[in-house]
Amino acid sequence: MPAPDHEPGHDAAPGTGHSHHGHDATSSVEADAPSILSLPMAREASGTAWQPDATPHSGSHLSTGRWSLMFHEQLFGGYVGEGGARGAHRFAGTGWLMLMAQRPLGADSRLGLRLMLSPEPLTAGGKGYPLLFQSGETYAGERLHDRQHPHDLFMEAAVTYTQALAPGWGFQLYAAPVGEPALGPVASPHRASAAADPLAAIGHHWLDSSHISFGVLTAALLTPTAKLELSWFNGREPDEDRWDFDLRVPDSYAMRLTTNPTRNVSAQVSYGYMPSHDPLEPDEPLHRLTASVMYHRPVGTAGHWASTAAFGRNVGEHSGDTNAFLVETNLDLDGRNVLFGRAEYVEKTDHDLVLAESFHGSTFDTVGLSVGYLRNLGTWGDFVPGVGARVSVNPVPEQLRDVYGATLPVGGMVYLRLASAPMRH
Repeated sequence: MPAPDHEPGHDAAPGTGHSHHGHDATSSVEADAPSILSLPMAREASGTAWQPDATPHSGSHLSTGRWSLMFHEQLFGGYVGEGGARGAHRFAGTGWLMLMAQRPLGADSRLGLRLMLSPEPLTAGGKGYPLLFQSGETYAGERLHDRQHPHDLFMEAAVTYTQALAPGWGFQLYAAPVGEPALGPVASPHRASAAADPLAAIGHHWLDSSHISFGVLTAALLTPTAKLELSWFNGREPDEDRWDFDLRVPDSYAMRLTTNPTRNVSAQVSYGYMPSHDPLEPDEPLHRLTASVMYHRPVGTAGHWASTAAFGRNVGEHSGDTNAFLVETNLDLDGRNVLFGRAEYVEKTDHDLVLAESFHGSTFDTVGLSVGYLRNLGTWGDFVPGVGARVSVNPVPEQLRDVYGATLPVGGMVYLRLASAPMRH
């Protein structure tokens, strides 16, 4: 259900609710205009990204003294398989757990703490799970292809500070030894439009792959309907040790402009420059441009419909310019029955897909299409268990059919999901 606009709290995780709450203190700033500290709880998403105010929120909430605490989680476990010569099969688990704490600092400011962990170093395997046409990061010193890499144990450890300024204006500072810079849409593990889908998008490294960066500092100027952010961050992709902090001196920057013109819509455009993002090619700089629109609205008395359209463009000094387009949707009909789907088009090079020298300099039009169904099994205390299935097809470009061994390989996953229950007030 939509979040109330004035309730003590913290930041919430998209799809299962990670958002800032306002506080009860009244100041001259709050009395004169909508308070930056009282923006809708459901707006905050991964890192400092915004999502529509109509996003449902969930989690376990308690207060102790002036601190407000919340726990969120979303975990998937099941059997995933991909067809064709480059496909594979395995049991895999994905997801995250998040703890947040928040308290007011005086009448016009707020402090927030976040810790988010992933089980994937244990549950997704060293080289991740099979996902045709996926690319990015490494395993055993080799570039991964047709696999989704596991996320690090530490997905976020961050401090936020929000200060109300003149009426209707505010300032926010986000500092994280591991966190997300202001680059791209809400990260796919946290988008409400992907809440029932356990697998990543094949355009991940064109849209939101910087969502785990080891060293982030972001400053933002915000109003009730818009936010302008600047980030200084470590642009190097995480290494193969998924248990540690890959700290480096920040060398990259990003900027993002986000607007929430209505309760149902959030849109962003962002740009980032990473001079040394790839550990195998540390001298290869990368420019990334993204744009996205999210639309959320309630369905009936207990359902919700969330959709995202996104575009990403990578400009590499040696690898050329490539684009990615994504449309995904998650239709919760009644709190129990959920339909979801995703369509993607991504331009990938021979370098991305780790092809033989005979393909050198080629770019391929890759497509990913998937649909799925999740059945929630009711609320068990603070959790909602569910069982689901996902089916995908990846039409293979003609030039690659000898490599992939099929024209239309089929993939899928059957899984269990455990998510936080809707928040009760």
